[in-house]
Amino acid sequence: MISAVIFDFDGIIVDSERLHWSAFNKVLDPRGKAISWTDYIQTYIGFDDRDMFRAAFPGIGNSELAELIRGKGEAFQELLESDGAAALPGSVALIKSLSGNIPLAICSGALRADILPILGILGIENAFDFIVTADDTHISKPDPAPYKLAMKKLGVTSGLAIEDTPAGISSAKGAGLKVLSVTNSYPAEALTMADAVIASLEGLTLEKLNRLVG
Repeated sequence: MISAVIFDFDGIIVDSERLHWSAFNKVLDPRGKAISWTDYIQTYIGFDDRDMFRAAFPGIGNSELAELIRGKGEAFQELLESDGAAALPGSVALIKSLSGNIPLAICSGALRADILPILGILGIENAFDFIVTADDTHISKPDPAPYKLAMKKLGVTSGLAIEDTPAGISSAKGAGLKVLSVTNSYPAEALTMADAVIASLEGLTLEKLNRLVG
């Protein structure tokens, strides 16, 4: 039986990856480092802002890194206000059904400032027991540290992660979690490390999650 559920955020709860990609390019393009959507999906989608800029600018200093992260965050908020971010199918209904019935968390490489406004828009800002973001860890997925921290905060030693990227699956697996992966960002053949792969969260309940991976 599943003892806790930990959701990734971008690409699982909300369709916001293209907003992040556009926000990165608003900062990278003037510096001659713009990236294509294909490169973002293949290389960078699992990174937090910190590791994304470190990959783009090897040897970058802390002050310049902080400036880039701040600029990207401002660009993301502008895009969010103008374009919005839609919930992915089934995510909000599943979260509402789980909230209060099982320990529940978010484990994301996004900044807390990027996540909280969207949760408010979706009406699930109080659904989670804990939220682990890029502000809380020194290293991003695929390292298991973010998921280990989420598990520590929830007080559990096992559970289920819901992920959409190979980096996220590796992070959750490294922390000892089972993983349900959704083909929102990658095809099923790229997600075979997960315990189960599905096309959508629509119609899922705790009972169905237990049947899939419990």
